[in-house]
Amino acid sequence: MKIKVMSKAYEIVYELNESKAAMQLYAQLPLTLEVKDFSTNEKTFYPPKTLDIKDAPLANAEKGTLAYYAPWADVVMFYDFYGKGSDLYALGKVVSGKSDIEKLKGTITIEVCQNS
Repeated sequence: MKIKVMSKAYEIVYELNESKAAMQLYAQLPLTLEVKDFSTNEKTFYPPKTLDIKDAPLANAEKGTLAYYAPWADVVMFYDFYGKGSDLYALGKVVSGKSDIEKLKGTITIEVCQNS
């Protein structure tokens, strides 16, 4: 399963893992919403429905990790190293556009990558 995160100028492609949380995110697509800066290493967005993290692996976040922070129900796109955190679950990894994650701002569209 691959997804595309797009802004007017950038496109990032992620390959999702096989967790229920990743599949639930995939099932909500397409989405158009706001991306937000958080800290100095991540961009976040809030899917409309919370994700079930029961079988999702804990994340060891680095540049290109796509994760879900359960307490806030947000999806996190890391553009720099973070490491491990409780309640941070891996959803997938970037396959293209890694250097553009940091440049995302404003409205983004997330959709199924058709050539997955």
